[in-house]
Amino acid sequence: MPDSYRSPKTAVRRSPIHGHGLFAIRPIAKGEIVAIKGGHIMARERVRRLRHRIGESYLQVEDDFYVGARHPSEIRRNKLFINHSCEPNLGIRGQLTFVARRPIEAGEELTYDWAMEENSPAVTRCACGKARCRKRLTGRDWTIPALQRRYRGAFAAYLEEKIAARRRRRG
Repeated sequence: MPDSYRSPKTAVRRSPIHGHGLFAIRPIAKGEIVAIKGGHIMARERVRRLRHRIGESYLQVEDDFYVGARHPSEIRRNKLFINHSCEPNLGIRGQLTFVARRPIEAGEELTYDWAMEENSPAVTRCACGKARCRKRLTGRDWTIPALQRRYRGAFAAYLEEKIAARRRRRG
């Protein structure tokens, strides 16, 4: 299984958002690669069956496909520990690469907004505590026009394509 990559400028630590998170231990420049998700490509149904054993460490790459671990023994090499925030400092380039959206100082937790990669019926409460916190996250938040404007160019490629198609239809 391909391992995930985490920049040597990062470290996993306890997070005030949830469990453990990924933190900058040295300054990170805007546009710098912070992490790349590795793993197996799996259909939604398989991920649904595995989540009870493996947890929420999957990255959605198409409507019905995800990348992640298939077995609990793979989690340590696979998990990125990047928590959600409604005010993220990371975005997604392509399908699997996390990049800094702005300069990041040492000590900051590295976060992304799940709206940048998720298209599903999921609904969950948000614990980020940021000023722009949506309180309730859905797998369809990528359809919110304000988020489309704020995160333009930072969505997973498959969602960028969906957003562009919607814009063309609206004309």
